[in-house]
Amino acid sequence: MNVGRPLPRVGSGLQESYAPELLYATFNQDYGCFAIGTQTGFRIFNSDPYKEKMRREFKDGGIGIVAMLYRSNYLAFVGGGRNPRFPPNKVMLWDDASSTIIAELEFRSDVLNVQLQRDRIVVVLRNKCIICSLEAKPRHLHAFETSDNDGGAMAISGASDSGILAFPGRQKGHIQIVDLHSCVNLNAPNDASTAAPQQQPASSGAQGSRPRGRGSFSVDSAASLSLSPAQHSAGAAVHPTNINIIAAHATAISALAVSADGSMVASASQKGTLIRIFDTMSGRLLNELRRGVDRADIYSIAFSPDNTRLCVSSDKGTVHIFNLDPKQAVAAGQQPASSAGSAAGNRHSNLKFMKDLLPKYFSSEWSFAHFRVANEVRCICGFGSERNSVIVLCADGTAQKYSFDSYRGNCVREWYRKFI
Repeated sequence: MNVGRPLPRVGSGLQESYAPELLYATFNQDYGCFAIGTQTGFRIFNSDPYKEKMRREFKDGGIGIVAMLYRSNYLAFVGGGRNPRFPPNKVMLWDDASSTIIAELEFRSDVLNVQLQRDRIVVVLRNKCIICSLEAKPRHLHAFETSDNDGGAMAISGASDSGILAFPGRQKGHIQIVDLHSCVNLNAPNDASTAAPQQQPASSGAQGSRPRGRGSFSVDSAASLSLSPAQHSAGAAVHPTNINIIAAHATAISALAVSADGSMVASASQKGTLIRIFDTMSGRLLNELRRGVDRADIYSIAFSPDNTRLCVSSDKGTVHIFNLDPKQAVAAGQQPASSAGSAAGNRHSNLKFMKDLLPKYFSSEWSFAHFRVANEVRCICGFGSERNSVIVLCADGTAQKYSFDSYRGNCVREWYRKFI
């Protein structure tokens, strides 16, 4: 997400808290790593334990968007900042094993978001979501029209064997759900003709033995990847076979998240007061969660790996944590009746029993835990490697880890690191 300096706000004294060199920050698919784009290059970090793994500095410009492919050597870039390294309408595929651009995709308008998923590249423009193949010569597979999507809202399931994509629909407040694995070549006997990245053994000593700014990148000892050349006819027609439309909100979609297994999608609108969770197959509403009463900009939404919790960050400087277990629910100000070892449920109004007579607000579910980040700056959040922990990346150039009590919901900051 773009965590750089927002437009100045009249009367606001928070602008000095923003790191001027930071343009972009994002987690990888499992939140185990994060990447940042800067005015002069990009950097990769391990989330928890926190550690800088590598950095690349360019002499001729900045990186405005960076996308990781798990822990592999492939990243996608879009230029940005005072002096963009690449044009804002191009996506550049970078192979860090060779420190070179291996492919580029050019579009007619500025790129607002990019995600990589196994054998697909997904690109968001203001009114389109475009799917391309991830290979040595990327091919255009499909383009979907969307309503105005200035924030680049889009999400893909993180598991390598899943491929559920969510993005705004043509109508304001609608969500389109596409199974990327169902994008098949209608002229081919089966969908195996799409050349996916193939695992190759990593050379010994590839990590840590080369000077910074050169060589291959691996945040652990994971194998690097190589892309196979295209094996398709140029005119092959590729179409998704499974598209669902969900009428999620009355106003435009501002944020989306898909669970790792692709079974659920969470959404927020520009109003920012409610988070709604739907089943991606049936479109059925599973949860309606209330962040607050006042209008807010939702910066990020993230599912826990086991789909039992959801964390949400907003411009109010807070991160809210919700329990998605339907069996956990307590009245506001009360303790759950379950044993001390069980998880706390979301809070409800004491007047919920009168929900048929009172406005919908009184039947809402509130977060069972929340905390406020330092300086109240724009931030994104994701669950840490420990079950009851959240990692937060802030626009002031800091990474922070918070732990929360799964029973009472109390939150404690574990560490605070400056990454730029």
